[in-house]
Formats: sequence, C-alpha cells, structure tokens
Amino acid sequence: MKFKVDKQEKVVVISSHVEKLDALCAPELKAELVIANKEGYRNMVVDLSGTRYIDSSGLSAVLIGHRSCRDAGGTFVVCGLQPAVSKLVTISQLDSVLKIVPTVGEGVDFVYMEEVERDLK
Repeated sequence: MKFKVDKQEKVVVISSHVEKLDALCAPELKAELVIANKEGYRNMVVDLSGTRYIDSSGLSAVLIGHRSCRDAGGTFVVCGLQPAVSKLVTISQLDSVLKIVPTVGEGVDFVYMEEVERDLK
C-alpha cells in the first residue's frame, strides 16, 4: 500500500509510504484525498515523512487536498517534510499557502484547534 488512510472522528490522516511522490503515484494520492472529501471529511493531515522527493505532480495532488478542504470549510495540514521536499515547497512558495507542521500529532492538534475556533464563531 502506497498510502495509509486513518479516518478519525473529525480528521483523516493520510500517510505516504512512497519515497518519490511523482507522476506515477500522485494520482493515487489525489484519489485518496478526493474520496475522503466525498465521504464528508473536511479536515485532512497529509504525512510526508516517508517521502524524500516530490515533483510537480505530487505538489498538485497536495494542492487538490488543500483546495477541497478549504472549499468545505475545513483545514488541510502537511507534516513531516523531508529536507528536499521542504526545499521544493519553499521554492514553489507553497509554504505561504499550506499549513506545515513537524509531526502528525501536531497536525491533528492543529485541526482540532481550528475546529474549536470554528465552533466558537
């Protein structure tokens, strides 16, 4: 399995188990993100700690997840960026668009904090 999907109460955590998130496996990540969104999940955490390289196809998949969560009024978080992936995200200026945290736990905590803020409004 290239991606592990952990559906929790208010968030789905998708963990990448591919070293290279490129045109060969990005469509599978896109599919997982779309399926989770269609099932009603508006909050997602994508763990890229197992991914050492990402190309434009991989970044596109991540952006699809970001857009679907935003459009649903939810939160999209990326975590566990390896140095090469982090560098490409920064070069692409996506670090100003995406919410990036170091670990899955911090990502899930961030989602729950955002949910509490939305409930208070």
